[in-house]
Amino acid sequence: MSNQKQNLGRRGEDEAASYLKKQGYILLQRNYRCPLGEIDIIAKDGKTLVFAEVRARSSGRFGMPQESVNRNKMLKIHKVAQYYLKTVQKEEEPVRFDVLALMFDVENQLKQLDHIKGAF
Repeated sequence: MSNQKQNLGRRGEDEAASYLKKQGYILLQRNYRCPLGEIDIIAKDGKTLVFAEVRARSSGRFGMPQESVNRNKMLKIHKVAQYYLKTVQKEEEPVRFDVLALMFDVENQLKQLDHIKGAF
C-alpha cells in the first residue's frame, strides 16, 4: 500500500474517531487485531456495542467509500467481531455494525462524512 493511501486511511480513522466521540460514543478500541483480521473502531453507543469500518477516499472516481465494503469484507468483520465477543467482551449486549465513509478534497481536507448505522 502506498504511503499516501496509508496516510489517507489513518486520517480517515482519526476523523471518524473524533466524530464518534463528539456524538457521545465511548471508544473502546482502535485497530483491534486478532488472528482473523482487524476492525477499525470498537465503541459503545449507549448499551450497544458498535463495530465500525472506516473507509476514506480522496475522489469519487472509483465510487463512494461505503461502496467498497463488499460481502467478503462484511463476513470478515463479522468473524473478527465474534472473536472479540468470545475473548474480550463477554457480556451479553446488543451489537451493531456501522460504516463511516469519508471524502477528502485534494488538500486533504474533510469534505463529507457519512455515518451509516446498522450498515450490515
